[in-house]
Amino acid sequence: MNIKKDEKNAVAENGGLTHFDEAGQAHMVDVGAKNETHRIAVATGIIHMKPETLAIIQSGTAKKGDVLGIARVAAIMAAKRTSDLIPLCHPLALTRVAVDFDIDVAQSSVTCTARVETFGKTGVEMEALTAVQIGLLTIYDMCKAVDRGMAISDVKVREKHGGKSGDWVVSAS
Repeated sequence: MNIKKDEKNAVAENGGLTHFDEAGQAHMVDVGAKNETHRIAVATGIIHMKPETLAIIQSGTAKKGDVLGIARVAAIMAAKRTSDLIPLCHPLALTRVAVDFDIDVAQSSVTCTARVETFGKTGVEMEALTAVQIGLLTIYDMCKAVDRGMAISDVKVREKHGGKSGDWVVSAS
């Protein structure tokens, strides 16, 4: 059986979705024949909050501690555990996870950016997205006692590098 041919047929028959086989059953994509390359993904997301909540984060006076420091560690841990959370993700040996938070006082928001890297056969977009979501959820968890109305939005992959499809960067909007 020619796996590459079958995978191409499965992709065509399933509207471009690679996580379904020819019979429409979910499966983990076979990446065995892919080349190992340096894979990078960058994702971002925003959490909006009351100005008073942002002031607590900035001052470091949250009752639960250093909000952004703890959120950074949570995001890194989440990237490392993505395959435990997303059923069809491959477990990956990550070589780098960097998480940064940018405070926007005018918008009363915090932007989380996660950059994830590996040298392997499949990309790290899911790991970057998971890191961002968990980082932002940690901010919510740590501040919900003072602001239950916080809202997470605009979570997306901003760029990816490596692999057969090469580089992709979101166009400026």
